[in-house]
Amino acid sequence: MSSSIFEDVDVSGFPDDALTDHQKYQHPLVERYATKEMSAIFSPAMKFTTWRKLWLALATAEQELGIDITDEQLQQMKDNLYNIDFTKAEEFESKFRHDVMGHVHAFGDVAPKAMPIIHLGATSCYVGDNTDIIQLKEALKLVQQKLVQTLEILQKFAIKYKDVPTLGFTHYQPAQLTTVGKRCTLWMQDLLLDYERVTHELTNLPMRGVKGTTGTQGSFLELFKGDHAKVKQLNEKVCDKMGFTGKWIAVSGQTYTRKIDYYILSLLSGIAQSAYKMCGDIRLLANLKEVEEPFAKNQIGSSAMAYKRNPMRSERCCSLSRYIMSLPPNAANTHANQWFER
Repeated sequence: MSSSIFEDVDVSGFPDDALTDHQKYQHPLVERYATKEMSAIFSPAMKFTTWRKLWLALATAEQELGIDITDEQLQQMKDNLYNIDFTKAEEFESKFRHDVMGHVHAFGDVAPKAMPIIHLGATSCYVGDNTDIIQLKEALKLVQQKLVQTLEILQKFAIKYKDVPTLGFTHYQPAQLTTVGKRCTLWMQDLLLDYERVTHELTNLPMRGVKGTTGTQGSFLELFKGDHAKVKQLNEKVCDKMGFTGKWIAVSGQTYTRKIDYYILSLLSGIAQSAYKMCGDIRLLANLKEVEEPFAKNQIGSSAMAYKRNPMRSERCCSLSRYIMSLPPNAANTHANQWFER
């Protein structure tokens, strides 16, 4: 049987014209501060089309290893990756009181021949946890890209002003002279360390893979009649199809370890610390009239004091950074309180 059906499936996103009403994750911070790209990564469209890609990857790998699944079934799944009736999925969820089964049945409605083999042998965390990891990976790639862009801008600034003398400070008291460019390199150094950590996390981030309900792969061993080699191959094939070649978590319970979430939030906290340090310095320099943010032609500095030139961008950056820096302890408590389940 053919195993080429899955080959041209884009596992890292979805078409711009697919599910346009569901491409945005809803959060109070999204409207003002999230980029279109980051919002799309955590949107319902990304989440639930990734569920369908994971189901297709699983069924394709199962077929390749001898399970009785037809090309017609796989093709029907592939043809409907982006054909999601969210209203119908909500109705099924309300009926079954189960979000994953709601989407299994919504998928089965548009791919009826494939319905018997959708989610075959899998548990809810197969789609839920693997999708979380995929979204985290795509988000980190975007963060990495933004860090590179920021470093490039700062590099040009540092070179341009490398010979411009300015008063240095220690303890925020006047100290020896430095240069405007040299001061900028301190911001760059922190962001470069952050970039290196992002790169490390992206290189080593594992997929949960095909683990079963408690991490023993019991349901898949039953499906393959106790053939451990085929179950291992199944995990390898699915991870490979989803862009995690050779990268899966070695052991798990029901979910991937929540320590991964803590590591990533700690990484983001580090970036926020760097951003706050840089923007805090800019705010202090703005008060000294050494540095100013761009001020638009029609911008109003204050409703009562129009002459004011508040460093609004830096202030917003610092506020958002404070919020991000507060998140790792929550992830630490989540990981610590998993009990036996995870």
